Amino acid sequence: MRVIKRKKGNEEYFYLQHSFRKGKKVVTKEAYLGKEIPENIEEIKEKLRHESKKELYEKLERIKESFQEEWGKIPESVKEKEKEEIAIAFTYNSNAIEGSTITLEEAREIIHDKIAVNKPIKDIKETEAHSKLFLKILDKKEKLSKTLLLRWHKEIFEQTKEDIAGRFRDYLVRVGEYTAPDWQDVEGLMNQFIRFTNKEKLNPAELAARAHYKFEKIHPFGDGNGRIGRLIMNYILWHNKCPMLIIEYKKRRSYYKALQKDEEKFVDYFLRRYISVHKKRIASH
Repeated sequence: MRVIKRKKGNEEYFYLQHSFRKGKKVVTKEAYLGKEIPENIEEIKEKLRHESKKELYEKLERIKESFQEEWGKIPESVKEKEKEEIAIAFTYNSNAIEGSTITLEEAREIIHDKIAVNKPIKDIKETEAHSKLFLKILDKKEKLSKTLLLRWHKEIFEQTKEDIAGRFRDYLVRVGEYTAPDWQDVEGLMNQFIRFTNKEKLNPAELAARAHYKFEKIHPFGDGNGRIGRLIMNYILWHNKCPMLIIEYKKRRSYYKALQKDEEKFVDYFLRRYISVHKKRIASH
């Protein structure tokens, strides 16, 4: 989205131009701003952005409604088994993206069967801790806060990364070519992040996408940011009565590529992926 200027005779006029994908086509829309850029330009941008995504928001709403109907019909005992299946898949994929050697079947043996597998103890402990925390946070809704996120981090890594577990970094970190913000800015950036996540009235899927992206760019922990970020994402979805999204290990390259782009491009990637994964719910509703 950008502001462009056009000349007509001796006069200059401003327009807000927005290009977006609709199906396989790229559509461009414009809104006339006047001879000067108005003070409420951000409100105009948001309105134009929302209008361009009307069809997308309708799909997201159908996914949510279909999921609620489907989940409501499932007996409580079956729901617990279903949540465990999600925990197994989510834990395996989220940890594998970060280099864990545990396979999907081994994750099932560790989480469901409580069987010790012949893999590094660090990977086993992080599998156990991640799945245990995930199931716990599905059952209890708490307001997102720095204290809550520090607790999540500690619960996953206190047995494997004791020196950094449950505390924000106080040193510089790089992720590939990306240099995270100065450690002295982390507290302030996390305050902004928490305010945004708790106050923003976006569609839950879009909020999950933006929260995940913002968190990863802050990179507040020395390690484990990806796992905490994906937990935040699904925590937002689940407690807003939406189906979750598992970023699959085999599709990690497109996920990493999207994270390297700007926020709007990442949100576009996330929502397209979310709709693709849950497309049967759109058709059935």
